[in-house]
Formats: sequence, structure tokens, C-alpha cells
Amino acid sequence: MEFKLLQTDSSSSARAATLTTDHGTIETPIFMPVGTAATVKGVHQRELENDIKPDIILGNTYHLYLRPGTEIIEKAGGLHKFMNWQGPILTDSGGYQVYSLSANRKIKEEGVKFKSHIDGSYHVFTPENAIEIQRKIGADIIMAFDECTPYPCEYDYAKKSMHRTHRWLDRCIEQDKKSPFEYGYEQTLFPIIQGSVYKDLRKISADYIASKDLPANAIGGLSVGEPAEEMYAMTEVVCERLPEDKPRYLMGVGTPINILENIALGIDMFDCVMPTRNARNGMLFTAHGTINIKNKKWEDDFSVIDEANYCYVDIDYSKAYLKHLFSVNEMLGKQIATIHNLSFYLWLVREARKHILAGDFTQWKNKMVKQMSNRL
Repeated sequence: MEFKLLQTDSSSSARAATLTTDHGTIETPIFMPVGTAATVKGVHQRELENDIKPDIILGNTYHLYLRPGTEIIEKAGGLHKFMNWQGPILTDSGGYQVYSLSANRKIKEEGVKFKSHIDGSYHVFTPENAIEIQRKIGADIIMAFDECTPYPCEYDYAKKSMHRTHRWLDRCIEQDKKSPFEYGYEQTLFPIIQGSVYKDLRKISADYIASKDLPANAIGGLSVGEPAEEMYAMTEVVCERLPEDKPRYLMGVGTPINILENIALGIDMFDCVMPTRNARNGMLFTAHGTINIKNKKWEDDFSVIDEANYCYVDIDYSKAYLKHLFSVNEMLGKQIATIHNLSFYLWLVREARKHILAGDFTQWKNKMVKQMSNRL
């Protein structure tokens, strides 16, 4: 993997860069659509490739491990071939999903024993097998196994958990060194910074992770219920301590406003289920605010969903038609909304990149944050 920093904004820490993998080049800042179970929900791969055009998508180790299982993915020749997506892919390590199973998992130094949400069977994730599972899945970027602490979280537990994540990282690195690539292309390991909402812990974790000199650095344990101000504060203190010549990935974030504010703090990569999940519930994101398409006010509004049309092809359906599709629970409505939201998120980060390169990012960002706060 190769990272080239092209420009940093003069009035913020926003950056424009390129990140090159064996499956293609990623222009940052970038948003990664979430393809949890080898699919971005409600979107064909041809729509991803031709209409939305993300530089990279994300897969989920926990869900892929349970279904279809690594044996099937290996037989297919890796996740790219299995799902017919030839661009870059990132897989998380399963740590966040294990965190979300708080009532059905037990954390020990060796790893985490958890109960499947599908059939109740028991499984164990360790730093070592998290790397091996991701080897078999075959993503271009793989994540270290970590513990994601909840919010709120007691200081002592956050500290204990952070140090465990650091020890797990050391084991991930060792396993990564001795584990050969399966499919003839490189996989790049990203470590994860933890520390909850405690600045001193975040500084310790950032320094420890940076000392490992891996090709990139990720920030975990945010967007788990903490106020946005806490998220920004933790991101800022971490970015101040991370090397400038490596990409920074803020995991699981977030709203369009969250993304712009964190770009301003120096983040390069984002992922979140919000554009797809909210689309399926009738919420549309636009440059001028959010739309709840289920509201009665749209039933005789025959204007297009958004004049701006962020997609690479025309989405010329009316608000009235889309509201009708949701009213009758027609799956096409969810598909249209999903394509719209993903297109908007990708448009937003690409516009941010243009303004970073043009030198007027902060002015543009402040205008966009104000506009996107509206409920239409």
C-alpha cells in the first residue's frame, strides 16, 4: 500500500491524498459504503460500479465468518471474486460486533468467546485467528483485533481495555508477519487506537500505535453514543500525535456533519451504516438538509428528489413517487433512497477534497454544516 499526501488545508488539518492498493487507488478523504455480508444492502454491484462509484467498500469479518463462512469464500477465490467486486475492500476485525454482543460474550486475555446471534453456537475470536480469518476473506485492508469500550465507560476499565487492545495488537502483528497472503496480492494491517473519551488514554494509545510504524492508523471506540463534541475532542488529540505521512481512519463515523468536522481535524477515511440504514427507513440526506420522505407533505410534491442529483446517472424520480413507494412498502423505494444517500456521501467527501485542493475548504465546510443542519 502506498500513501501520498498531496495537500493540507491552510486553515484546518484537512488533507487530500491518494492511497494505492493492489485493487486500485483511493482518493481521500473517502467514505466507504458498508457491505456487511458481502453486499451493500439494496444495491447491485453494477450500480456501485457505474452509478455511485466508491473507491473502496467495507466488509464485516464477524458476519462473513458466520455466513457464508471462510471455507466458501476461499473456494470462491476470496471476497472480491465471491461478490464480483474488483475494487479495494476493507474488513474490520469483528471487535465492534463482539462489543455489541455484550450480553453474549466473555472477554479474556486470550480473546473473546461469543454466542452467535444466528443459532446460539459458541465461537472464539483471538488476535491470531482474526488475522487468519481476514487472510481467508482476502480484503486489501485488514484491521487488528481490538476491544471497543462502551459509552459511558469508567476510566479504570477504559485504561485496562486499552492496554489489552495494545497487547492484542502485538499478537496481530506477529501473526500478520508469519501468515502468507492467500490470493497473490498484498493485505495491509491497520492498528486501532482506543481510550474511550479520556484524553490522556487517547494520547497514550496514539503514541503506542504510532510506535508500531504500521502503514496506517485507525481510531476506534467513537460514535458509540458519546456527544459529538467528545468525538471531535478525541479525534483532535489523536490526530495531533499521529504521523502526517500515513492515512487516518475514523471507524464507524457518521453523519454528514460528523464527517466534515472530522475531515477538518485530519481524518482521511470513514465508514458508517447510516446512509444505507437511514435510507431504508425513509431518511434522505441532501446538501440542504435531511428529508423524511414518509411525511405527508411530500405526497403531492412532483419535484425531483434533489435537483443537485449526486449520482453519476440521473435519479429523476419525484418526491411524491418515492413517498408512495414507501407507503406501499415497495422495495424499489428503499433501493432508490439507498442509491441517493450513498451518492450524496461520496459526493460530499469528493467535494471536500476539491475544496482542500482549491484552498477554501474551511469556508465551504462551515457553509455546508449550516445547510445540512436543516430538516426539510
